[in-house]
Amino acid sequence: MKISSVEEMRFMDRYCIETLGIAEEILMENAALASVHLVQKEIGIAGKKTVIFCGTGNNGGDGLAVARLLHSGGGKVKVFLLGDKAKVKGAARTNMAILEKLPVEVYTLQKTVEAKKDAAYCDLIIDAIFGTGLDRPVTGLAADVIALINKSKKKVLSLDIPSGVNGDTGQILGEAVSADYTVTFGLPKIGNMLYPGFELCGKLYVAHISFPLSLTQSGSLKIATNDYVPLPGRAAQAHKGSVGDVLFIAGAASYYGAPYFAVMSFMKSGGGYARLAAPASMIGKLAVKGREIVYLPQEETPARSIALKNKKKLLEMAAKTDMVVVGPGLSLEEETTQLVRELAAEIKKPLLIDGDGLTAMAMDVGILRERKSPTILTPHPGEMARLSGKSVAEIDKNKIAILQEAAKNLNSIIVLKGAHSLIGYPEGEVFVNLSGNAGMASAGSGDVLTGCIAAMYGLGLKPHEATRKGVFLHGLAGDLAAEKKGMDGITARDIMEYLPAALKKDRAGEVDDCYYAPVVI
Repeated sequence: MKISSVEEMRFMDRYCIETLGIAEEILMENAALASVHLVQKEIGIAGKKTVIFCGTGNNGGDGLAVARLLHSGGGKVKVFLLGDKAKVKGAARTNMAILEKLPVEVYTLQKTVEAKKDAAYCDLIIDAIFGTGLDRPVTGLAADVIALINKSKKKVLSLDIPSGVNGDTGQILGEAVSADYTVTFGLPKIGNMLYPGFELCGKLYVAHISFPLSLTQSGSLKIATNDYVPLPGRAAQAHKGSVGDVLFIAGAASYYGAPYFAVMSFMKSGGGYARLAAPASMIGKLAVKGREIVYLPQEETPARSIALKNKKKLLEMAAKTDMVVVGPGLSLEEETTQLVRELAAEIKKPLLIDGDGLTAMAMDVGILRERKSPTILTPHPGEMARLSGKSVAEIDKNKIAILQEAAKNLNSIIVLKGAHSLIGYPEGEVFVNLSGNAGMASAGSGDVLTGCIAAMYGLGLKPHEATRKGVFLHGLAGDLAAEKKGMDGITARDIMEYLPAALKKDRAGEVDDCYYAPVVI
């Protein structure tokens, strides 16, 4: 499903009204009808009391239209208007004029206390205060009303986006409504899909409100949910070399877990042949745990990391494999980071760089720009800051734009890891992944992801699709682990052990649709 920015949605609105001749009142009515359908499904209408807080813009107009429809369905409705009634214009004004002729009370709110009793004795509160156009911190009466809504302990429905959430970033602008349900109109906005906005939406629904497919599926929309990517079938005559032969260059003194989880997760995700180039002194201990791995002992630096003198042999081995993974647990020893950069410049195969490899590459990102073969980078926000030259705070506030810029500048597929990990392509596309949970914030989880992506490439997906599929399955494995064990205490091993089950569910078509996109109503 496509995801729009606020400006892209404004364009769609204008196009429908000015070019297609769809009256603004029709769009507002369709938005209201979808919202009322959800109210009937979740709460009921007849005999139920609903309090609606409306702003003076189009989001408030949606609320006014909902009030009229709830009244016609036998509901008891009271509207509190935040602002001067004279500021209500257009289709919103049309709905206001209709309400004024009906026995529906529309009260211009001056102080929050005036709505306190109604909020305490209702079945549902509808938030139609700001919508997606908010671009400044919420203060004054609106902030007080949002606090009242959040303290009410009533079911809350937000129209389009919880008031107080930035529609382009998901960031909270001072105060924000915490909704149980949100109906977003046309398409999900970026702010509906990124945290913390996503969490504040509650159950998220989408109503296309009669927008044509030429708009909602337009190729000009570069952001989308990480929808289903089909896996190639596993041939009956498959052998270890036909389902992925990958060279992992990883490990250093005291970093035993990272190379182990990356390589074993590759195999747990369906990969066939894993070669691990690691410092010679590590091999014995690693082999006790991972007997399925083919080990390539490497000469070491005095700090027991991989020495630069291994470069020629590593390049020769890389040429024989399908993909190379560099970085898990490599350390930041100067000689080893130099090796990483020289390998990245000369390896001709698809290259996945993670962990310490990313920090090494951040010292000379020009190497990434010059690579001719596909490159996949899997940074967490701190590593992304080093690669992009932005601060973590800047990235957190504007993830999509910074990811798009970095993917283009670095000529790389980039996975920005976190809650709802983002996959960015050099061409500008960004995919929001919906699988995964907070319990996966555990050491080694990223190494499991690395192995999973490599396995998807080994199974036959192109690098772009392999990255998306790997991110999805990694999250699904984490969700299966959480379902069985609870989120607290999930380890990288737990996620790795559930990878086969995640693959099984995916191949059987047993993955819930909510993993791919919000529900359309």
